[in-house]
Amino acid sequence: MTDMTAPAAPADAPRKGSLLEQDARTKRRNAAEKRFEVYGIIAVGIGVLALIALLTSILVNGLGAFQQTFLNVEVEFAEDRLDKNGNRDPADLAKVSTFGYKPLIEGALIATVDRLGLRPDGMSDGDIGAMVSNEAAAQLRNRVLADPDVIGTTHTVRILANARIDGYLKDRVDRASAELDGNVTPQQLELTDRLQAAGVLDKAFNWDFITAPDASENRPEASGLGVAILGSLYMMLVVLCLALPIGVAASIYLEEFAPKNRWTDLIEVNISNLAAVPSIVFGILGLAIFINFAGLPQSAPIVGGLVLTLMTLPTIIIATRASLKSVPPSIREAALGVGASKMQTVFHHVLPLAAPGILTGTIIGLAQALGETAPLLLIGMVAFVREYPDAPPEGFFDPASALPVQVYNWTQRADPAFVERASGAIIVLLIFLVAMNALAVFLRRRFERRW
Repeated sequence: MTDMTAPAAPADAPRKGSLLEQDARTKRRNAAEKRFEVYGIIAVGIGVLALIALLTSILVNGLGAFQQTFLNVEVEFAEDRLDKNGNRDPADLAKVSTFGYKPLIEGALIATVDRLGLRPDGMSDGDIGAMVSNEAAAQLRNRVLADPDVIGTTHTVRILANARIDGYLKDRVDRASAELDGNVTPQQLELTDRLQAAGVLDKAFNWDFITAPDASENRPEASGLGVAILGSLYMMLVVLCLALPIGVAASIYLEEFAPKNRWTDLIEVNISNLAAVPSIVFGILGLAIFINFAGLPQSAPIVGGLVLTLMTLPTIIIATRASLKSVPPSIREAALGVGASKMQTVFHHVLPLAAPGILTGTIIGLAQALGETAPLLLIGMVAFVREYPDAPPEGFFDPASALPVQVYNWTQRADPAFVERASGAIIVLLIFLVAMNALAVFLRRRFERRW
């Protein structure tokens, strides 16, 4: 046989011209890179503009919820109405319902209007009294029950104005719409301007929006997030106490101790699949297992926390395994080389180095769980709840709401004031989410080791 020599590849044609001058091919490549850079800048710009538009819409619609309109009137706590027996017995005082307090408030406002000469022509006493919120009588009653000594005295009291008066000062209601609205009249808006000029009516920061419970559809001005914030806090405690140890333990076993076979491969694939399952599926699972089978109460933080734990576990496991993999193998080899056991190597050397990533993944998982709505709707946390849950552990089984569910609840109500309340609740939820993500970034930068 004769050895055959493959023909040599033809040499590239010699370059003509100077190396400092771009040829046509180089110009096309550089132009394509420039176009790609421009496309990236345009994409980022569109995303930033969309984010700005979203935040602007939320802030414009929701910042008004943090302010509320109040009336400052002198109320006489008449003894003949509030304590006919004159014994200041709490049981007797509790028998006086809010209907007994409402005439005191309305009469005080009417007297203030007439004393200052602010009544518009032809305006009735009923229209003046209707400017007061229905919640004002309940607030006055609570004050008397807390301090019976105010009976028989006269005090200046700050009471809530109704939602239409509040909406007028926030440019949500005007005289044109008042002509068509059966809940407010142009005369009431005229009186509102006069009361504001006289210093009787003003706007102030609304702490009750953050601390008060929800209110009925007839009292949107009294609605608050107190029960929802507390319910979300209880659920996050349940998720943290269950998801973190279970997720970290499962990750350590799968990454450091489990043999590599078809069963562990199947487990890993299913964990990745669970991370992509829609959250409403976890709600159906929680409804079937925790409520229908286990008999736990609906609308309770313990059920919501268990459902969110199932949803958060895949996220924590994936993040923890990634953090464990990022630890260099030399750390393990060095520990084993000086006589450390496998357990000592993992818990004394690998786990501390992976802790920043584990904490970051946990916080991000909690932030994701905090904003979930669909699974909580299926377990009944959309219910109207007025009472605060007790302190743990009893409070975990009391009815409660959650921040994202409260947003959904308010958007379903007819009064326009609830739309403002819903946007304000979104602002509060975003503040919590931004704080949790900022904490995750801080922990990573604070404890991260560079190799």
